[in-house]
Amino acid sequence: MIEKILKYDTELFIYLNNLGTETWDWLWLLITDKLTFVPLYALLLFLLYKKYGWKALIVFVVVVALMITFTDQITNVFKRGFERPRPCREADLIDQMRSIAVRCGKYGFFSGHSSNSMAAAVFAGLMLRPYYKNAIFILLFWSAVVAYSRIYVGVHYPIDIVCGLTFGAISGFLFYKLGGYILNRYIHA
Repeated sequence: MIEKILKYDTELFIYLNNLGTETWDWLWLLITDKLTFVPLYALLLFLLYKKYGWKALIVFVVVVALMITFTDQITNVFKRGFERPRPCREADLIDQMRSIAVRCGKYGFFSGHSSNSMAAAVFAGLMLRPYYKNAIFILLFWSAVVAYSRIYVGVHYPIDIVCGLTFGAISGFLFYKLGGYILNRYIHA
């Protein structure tokens, strides 16, 4: 059963990865770069500051730092635990795929980019929901685009992405609850 799922996962990866063209490679490499979205993160922090104040902003920065550290470390635990090679490390796939990633890590299950971007999207989207109702949908779309970029550049299978997005959504929600608790307990008390 698992072999069949992994076979379908590989076939879907090859299909999605080969949708890419050299014309758009620069864009997807830009999207997959972690530093590209620093202005977005700065904007989100500014909006949180604007709506909640500077004391709450300090709480948000600490909670988000803990959240990203948490998702990153759990992702690494899974990668080391499952030791599933990335597609760019599979000799059988090299001739069938497009690999344009700047570097190819050793293991890929599950995607840290996907989990981190989804955690940030859910956390910020839920915190900003009372003020910007559609922000969460924009952020979820952004997270999905970042996640797809990992398939496009050839470093993750679709299952890596789906599991990363799921873990990120759960983490983002839990840290949203933690942030809300801290705000209500210590800032708004």
